[in-house]
Amino acid sequence: MRVTELNRDTAPEAVDAVFAGLSARSRYLRFHSPTPRLTASARRVLVDVDGERHAAVCARIGGDPVGLARLIKTGECGAEIAVAVVDLWQRRGVGRRLLEELTAIAARLGVAELHGSMLPDNEGMLALVRKVLPGVRLTREIDTVELRYPLAWVTAEITDADLIDSLQRT
Repeated sequence: MRVTELNRDTAPEAVDAVFAGLSARSRYLRFHSPTPRLTASARRVLVDVDGERHAAVCARIGGDPVGLARLIKTGECGAEIAVAVVDLWQRRGVGRRLLEELTAIAARLGVAELHGSMLPDNEGMLALVRKVLPGVRLTREIDTVELRYPLAWVTAEITDADLIDSLQRT
């Protein structure tokens, strides 16, 4: 399995291939509603990967896309995440690799907290985030389970001027 970062040129083919490999149930769990096809507006959002505000990774086996994970920055320090793995490759470590890679990219981009929303019956995704994101906070809402995961290794940069200013104030 090879996991690579996507861009606007490589995202369309990967999005289309992974969506085509999802069953009706998997599409429902990913998009929280029956989604027999991607609308033009939803596809436009999914393929608009700029590597800064919207980053995505793709898992490929033998060159074929079998999974995607993406983040979209929300505000200054947070990012919403989502993962999709084609049915034939679920529960084989694809989601784990995607989420690990996406977490590393989030840290590189200065994201301090990941968040997302899952349906309560998406047992596979709930198990995945518990394994890959130690200490993840999962909160049950009316129709969803909300995920919050602070990235412990993201720290603010402290300059010499910050230290001097802090010492002078004490």
